[in-house]
Amino acid sequence: MLVFLIRSASRLNRFTSLQFIRLQSVPSLAHFTPYFSDSGSEDPNSTWRNVVNITYCSENDNHLELNSRGVVQILQNMKLEPISALSFFNNLREKGFRHDTRSYLAMIKVLCYWRMDRKLDCLFTDIINLKGENLCFEVSELLDAMAEELKADGPSSLLRAFDALIKSYASLEMFDEAIDTLFAIRRRGVGPCLLSCNFLMNRLVVHGKVDTAVAIYRQLKNIGVEPNIYTYGIAVKAYCRMGSLEEAAEVFLEMEEAGVVPNCYTYTAYLEGLCRHGQSDLAYEFLRAWDAKAVPVDAYAYTTVIQGFVSEKKLKDAEMLLLDMEEHRVAPNEFCYHTLIQGYCDSGDIVRALAIHNEMVLKGIRTNCSILSLILQCLSLKGMYSEAINQFGNFKKLGIFLDEVIHNVAIDALCKLGKFDDAKRLFDEMKNKKLLPDIVHYTTLINGHCLKGNIFDAELLFEEMKTSGLRADIITYNVLAGGLSRNGLLDKVFSLLDTMKEQGLTPSSVTHNMIIEGLCSARRVKEAETYFMNLGEKNIENYSSMVNGYCKSSKAIKGLELFCRLFSQGVLISRNSCAKLIKSLCSEGENEGAIRVLEVMLSTDDVPNRTMYIKLIAALCSAGDMKNAQWAFDQMIGRGLTPDVVIYTIMMNGYCQVNLLQEAFALFGDMKKRHISPDIITHTVFVDGHCKKILKTARSKKGLEGNKMVKQVASNFLREMKEMKLKPDVICYTALIDSQCKSENLQEAVSLFNELIEQGLLPDTAAYTALISGYCKQGNVDKALTLVDEMTSNGIQPDNRTMLTLYHGFKDS
Repeated sequence: MLVFLIRSASRLNRFTSLQFIRLQSVPSLAHFTPYFSDSGSEDPNSTWRNVVNITYCSENDNHLELNSRGVVQILQNMKLEPISALSFFNNLREKGFRHDTRSYLAMIKVLCYWRMDRKLDCLFTDIINLKGENLCFEVSELLDAMAEELKADGPSSLLRAFDALIKSYASLEMFDEAIDTLFAIRRRGVGPCLLSCNFLMNRLVVHGKVDTAVAIYRQLKNIGVEPNIYTYGIAVKAYCRMGSLEEAAEVFLEMEEAGVVPNCYTYTAYLEGLCRHGQSDLAYEFLRAWDAKAVPVDAYAYTTVIQGFVSEKKLKDAEMLLLDMEEHRVAPNEFCYHTLIQGYCDSGDIVRALAIHNEMVLKGIRTNCSILSLILQCLSLKGMYSEAINQFGNFKKLGIFLDEVIHNVAIDALCKLGKFDDAKRLFDEMKNKKLLPDIVHYTTLINGHCLKGNIFDAELLFEEMKTSGLRADIITYNVLAGGLSRNGLLDKVFSLLDTMKEQGLTPSSVTHNMIIEGLCSARRVKEAETYFMNLGEKNIENYSSMVNGYCKSSKAIKGLELFCRLFSQGVLISRNSCAKLIKSLCSEGENEGAIRVLEVMLSTDDVPNRTMYIKLIAALCSAGDMKNAQWAFDQMIGRGLTPDVVIYTIMMNGYCQVNLLQEAFALFGDMKKRHISPDIITHTVFVDGHCKKILKTARSKKGLEGNKMVKQVASNFLREMKEMKLKPDVICYTALIDSQCKSENLQEAVSLFNELIEQGLLPDTAAYTALISGYCKQGNVDKALTLVDEMTSNGIQPDNRTMLTLYHGFKDS
């Protein structure tokens, strides 16, 4: 009957039906069918294909009218050709045919039969996305039709369709609809597939809806679904994301009761949770217990705990775990090393970062651009620009791909070194390698020229950037505005601001601040003040910048006046600006003003931090104002900030410089009471001060006993350092050599000088000068001259102090 209807379609203008459509210029079914059959074939399907083909290929008819029932029958007959059936289905829809629940159900059954899950997912996604007139039924109606079909036919491949619908909702982040569908199919007597439940739970966790994921997990057994190993893993991950670590641990007990053995996925999910919540030590213990159960532990699990230690700044523990990993025959990969190298770079320990990187390469693990970028950025942040360039050159020789980011770091380092020709050469080399420079690269070069004062070159680059089709952003404009201001080019600054506005960019607070501070750096304070006053509504950052500008132009008193005026109006500038003001006031000898700033901060909620106290105490000690330095030190302790080895060393050195040695010794004793271990610098300051005290006492008594005591102090000092496993540096040896020379223990000084060289250290100008002073004091000017020649041959230039020492040596001899 169907064949007869289709054969008759070319002669009929219309089917009598509830729904029909006129299809204009319908293409041949050969477009859908991969092969053709002989019309004489006895295969009914072949006959059907040929008849439909003839109908669609008709040159005399340019239209065909079909109803939903006809489409369903065609799809049923195309069951053995799913790709052709889907193409036919989609083509009808593109031509304007409105499929109903019956035609959709027919297409769904074909896809389910052939297990074409991805096609099925796409079909449901299209149904969900179709709205209004494009879809003539509700999704719930299709769900009802699917349920009725399943009841009629019994268990079949159609079960896939229910799971596909849930997955489609979840993929579109329509979680409420996905959950409604999950329980709706249960009410229709259809049990959901565990796979779709896992998919839905995992998507909920990924999108931060962990409470909902846990709720579904708790309901699974009620809807007849038994969790599997992946379900438990997702539940563990969800609880960990919530911070419910105890509940996550309980899931393992539930697994044990269900007879499910945890695998790598579930264990790793728990490890991630522990590390995420700062319990990396517990994660490590869990990892060891996991390994003891003979369950395979992969590199990802180790990397997770290493990352946890790194995030908690426990870098030594992370490094030990890397060794532990190798002992358990789990090969570390680049991700493990990347994590550890990043940790050391973030902490500023570039020496250890480079050592670990070398270790990685020696083990045959290929480095990558991401790791190398970390190393170069760390070197640049520490001001080690030459080393950054050297490393960049080494990386190039290794033939490793270096991306735009790492090139930008190298270009910036060259600019900081003032090597603009090399920077531009590398910039052009990057372009030749088909690495397209972006706004960041141009901004880096422009900033380099501005810092050097090459404004003309900076402006040329700015124009080149615009010519290349790149549109300058607010950062580029700020950099150029700052450079123009630092060179006092106020007219060009205003012109640049006009250009910004023409480009639709509004000057930000940062823009104004860079102009203010730039003008002050150029000693154009009056212009900076005028610009500042002409700003409309000013914010804290603008006021802070004006104070910073005064500090840069050595007008800290004016900065203090503005600071006090603002404070009287209830406005307190930024903490960073306060620190700069304190430092500038101290450097200009205005210590009382610096104390006033600190007192103001102490009277507010913006309490100074440890860094600010260090800066203030260091500035006061450098100025020799130990009274106020001690006051600031006591204030810091009173605020609950425990002094560290740096602050103690600064204070001790300050007291030694003003010959208040008793106070320095008291601080050293206090330091030990607090169980703060002195470092190499602290020991150097202490022994230098101790020796000076001995010599001062000996000179007052006009005796030689002091010389012997200095010799003994040096010996005890070196022995104590060795016991503490501290290696003396050049500065430390220089202080000891100087003290021995002053106490006329020249032979001991020479021994210390030789020991310095034996330790692989290179004597500097100060070390040589100290020993030269000893020889001159004994009248051995010839030996002193020999040392000067040795200095020069080693590439160490004598300074003024060296020459002055020699002068006095010749004079006295």
